Amino acid sequence: MTRRGWLALAFVIALLGALQWARQRPLTHAPGMRVAEEPTQTPPRSSAPVELDGFTLTPLADYRIRARVLSRADYRWDAESALSPLDLALGWRGMSDSAVLARLEITQAARYYSYRWRGEPPLPPQDIVRSSANVHLIPADAAVARALARVRVGALVDLRGQLVAAQRADGWQWRSSLTREDSGAGACELLLVREVDAGH
Repeated sequence: MTRRGWLALAFVIALLGALQWARQRPLTHAPGMRVAEEPTQTPPRSSAPVELDGFTLTPLADYRIRARVLSRADYRWDAESALSPLDLALGWRGMSDSAVLARLEITQAARYYSYRWRGEPPLPPQDIVRSSANVHLIPADAAVARALARVRVGALVDLRGQLVAAQRADGWQWRSSLTREDSGAGACELLLVREVDAGH
């Protein structure tokens, strides 16, 4: 390859890297609550099992959540990634306020979402629990998967679907939490996402 060819290739690689960074950089918002309402959960319109990629999903509740994306974690190698390739840590009410989030350090790892603060907490700790959650997302189809792949930290999202219990023929099981009052192991929502709107 000529020197001009190498320079052109380097330019293309740099441009692709810049575009990828632009897609992934967090969205920012001025201080103030961005999502006032809490998630809505109702009995499932149908409890008929759903077969998806070798898993059987049993609907436990119909669910809609509007929230701010606090963090995201993509998974490829754990046992659950074949079903749920993405977790979003989501916040509503006080946990959608930039003034609150600026005082929290938020991380995700090993399918958990955690936060910590210095000094006094920006919200009462129980309010943090009640207005944020780590959600394991199951795309219902390829279009939903593509939409979820584009979601950026800081985005205001609207997700609709069902909270589910999942099982596989080998006995593996995974079950969604059905309350926003819990924390720790078993407190995450397992959401079959049928519709997604990721605005700004």
